[in-house]
Amino acid sequence: MKRLCAGVFGVVAGMIFLTGSVHAADKFATIDLGKVFSEYSKTKQYDKVLLDKQNSYETDRDKMVSDIKAFQSKIEVLSDKEKEGKKGEMETKIKSLQEFDRKKQTDLRKEQDERMKEILKDIEDTVKLYAESQGLTYVINDRVLVYKDKALDITDKILETLNKGSAAKK
Repeated sequence: MKRLCAGVFGVVAGMIFLTGSVHAADKFATIDLGKVFSEYSKTKQYDKVLLDKQNSYETDRDKMVSDIKAFQSKIEVLSDKEKEGKKGEMETKIKSLQEFDRKKQTDLRKEQDERMKEILKDIEDTVKLYAESQGLTYVINDRVLVYKDKALDITDKILETLNKGSAAKK
């Protein structure tokens, strides 16, 4: 039994030693994907476009709400019989506003998702090209790390590359 334990221990120790020597050639780097995403010029550009669309939507919505309130004020001074006649028109206006809200929110969310995918693809491609050019085996998102050596952080290099590429495409 002792020989078996010693043999298993020897095999495990040998595997650890061999695995350690194989992975010693691996090169690692870390990146703060949140920082790269938020400081990428294309993200800022797309945020501005989406904010402009959001503001335009809110302006249109505010006008619709004002029209509904004005219509409601007009209805309040009518007789009960006249109010009943305008009730259907009021419901139509409210349903129209609700449909407008739903459609615009869906459109904005869809556009935001598409642009986010495009930005993430840019980041992924840039990180891949950088890693290949530097002979890196692994690039790890630093948000899951407890400790890292600052020398392994490639965040600023990736940001610089992305923003240069983004400026060249303008």
